Amino acid sequence: MTGPSKAFDEMSADGIIRGPYAEIARWLAAIPREALQRRSREAELLFKRIGITFAVYGEGGDPERLIPFDIIPRILARAEWEALSRGLVQRVRALNLFLLDVYGAQEILRAGRIPAALVRDNEAFRPEMKGFVPPGGVYTHIAGIDVVRTGANDFWVLEDNCRTPSGVSYMLEGREAMLRLFPELCGAHRILPVGHYPEELLETLKSVAPPNCRGVPRVVILTPGSYNSAYYEHCFLADEMGVEVVEGPDLFVEEDVVFMRTTTGPRRVDVIYRRIDDDYLDPRVFRPESVLGVPGLMAAYKAGNVALANAPGAGIADDKAVYPYVPEMIRFYLGEEPLLQNVPTYLCERDEDRAYVLAHLDKLVVKLTKGSGGYGMLVGPHSTAGERAEFAARIKAKPADYIAQPTLALSTVPTLTETGIAPRHVDLRPFVLCGKEVRIVPGGLTRVALREGSLVVNSSQGGGTKDTWVLEDDPADIPAPQAVQGQAQC
Repeated sequence: MTGPSKAFDEMSADGIIRGPYAEIARWLAAIPREALQRRSREAELLFKRIGITFAVYGEGGDPERLIPFDIIPRILARAEWEALSRGLVQRVRALNLFLLDVYGAQEILRAGRIPAALVRDNEAFRPEMKGFVPPGGVYTHIAGIDVVRTGANDFWVLEDNCRTPSGVSYMLEGREAMLRLFPELCGAHRILPVGHYPEELLETLKSVAPPNCRGVPRVVILTPGSYNSAYYEHCFLADEMGVEVVEGPDLFVEEDVVFMRTTTGPRRVDVIYRRIDDDYLDPRVFRPESVLGVPGLMAAYKAGNVALANAPGAGIADDKAVYPYVPEMIRFYLGEEPLLQNVPTYLCERDEDRAYVLAHLDKLVVKLTKGSGGYGMLVGPHSTAGERAEFAARIKAKPADYIAQPTLALSTVPTLTETGIAPRHVDLRPFVLCGKEVRIVPGGLTRVALREGSLVVNSSQGGGTKDTWVLEDDPADIPAPQAVQGQAQC
C-alpha cells in the first residue's frame, strides 16, 4: 500500500471548498498577501516575547530556537473529530492494558499473539516493573498519538508516544496567538476550546495518587533542566497547573517517601509528572552515573508513596517494532475491531520483510525502532542513491533495529509561504489523558512540513506548527472562491 498518488487537499477538491474551510476560504480570498505576511511576523514576535522555544539537538541544542508557527489554521469538522477521538481512546485503553499485562501475567505473550522475544528482549522493557501495578493500574497517563490523513475518511496512526510526549504547550499557545491576532476570524467560527487541557491534566494526575497519599495530592513536574528541548513546555505546564517544576536535586527520598526541598522546609510529593527518560530516573536502579534523577525514587514508587506519570517501562508500548501489533492488542484486550488503521509495517528482522525492504528502499520510509523526532529516518522517494546504500548496510548489520513503511501521501492544508499560500503536508498529534477516566481535548498539535513536497513534519527536523480547530457544527461544502481555486498541489 503506497497511498494515493495525489495528496488529499483538506480545504478543497475539484473546485469545491470542504465545509469546515468555508469561512477560511472567503478570508484568504479577501485578505492581501502583505497583510498575512505582516500578521505572520507579529506571531513570531509574540512567540519570541512569550519565550516559546524548542531546541534542536542537531543545531547545537540552541535553547532560544523558535518553532515556526503558520497562521492559517488546520480545521476539522466535529463529526471527523468525534470519529477520530473514539479511535484514539480505544487505542490508549488497549495500550495501557497491554502494559498491565506484559508486566504481569503476560497472557498476550503466552497466547502467541505477540512474539515473546519482541517484548522480553526489548531494551524498552523494564524487568524492574515486573509484578508491580502502578496506582490505578495506569502506565501511560499522557499519550501523544501521531495521526496522518490520506483521504476524506482515511486516518492512519503513524506511531504511539507513551513515554514523555511533548508538544501540548505549542497547541495551547498556538490557540492563544490566533485569538490575539485574528479575533474576528476566530469569532466567525464556533471552535471547540482546548484551553482547559492543563486543568484536565492536573485532574488526571491527582486521580492516580498513590495508596499512601495523605490529603490533597501534591503534584510536581520533574525536568532534566533548561537545556532540554521541551524545557519551555515543562515550565509552561507547571505554571498553568499551579504546581512546581523541579530538577532531580530538588527532591530527596527518606524512608521511602519523596520530599521536595523548599525555603520553608521539606514538603511531601505524591505525584511526579516526569519528563526525563527511564534511564535517568533513579541512579540506584538505572544508570548509576545519572545526576538528573532521584536516588531511591523507585523504592518510594514501589512502596506506594509516590506515583510516576508516565510509568517507567511504558516505552515498550510505543516501540516501533511493537507498533504493528497494536490492532491485535485491541482485539485481544477489548474484543473490538480497531477503529483507526495502522500503517502497514515491515519488520526488518524478518527475512522476507528485510528482502522486500532492501529491494524497495526508493519507495519506503525506513525508521529506527528506537528512534524519535525524525532522527535516523530514510524517506526513500526523496533520498539519494548514496543514502539508500548507507541504510541498506545499516539494515543488513542490525536488522532488528529497523522497520519500514510505505510512503503515504499525507494530506495537505493551505500554508503561508514566502511566495504566497501553498499546500503543505501535515500530521496531527492529539493528546490523550488516562487516569480514573480517559480525557481528550478536541484537536491537538498539527505539525506542518514547511519545505515544498517534504513529508517530514517533525519540529526537530525543521517543521512548523499550526493551530488545530475542531468546529462545533459541520458546515456544508461550497464552490471555491476564485483566489483559492488555483492552488498548486504538492
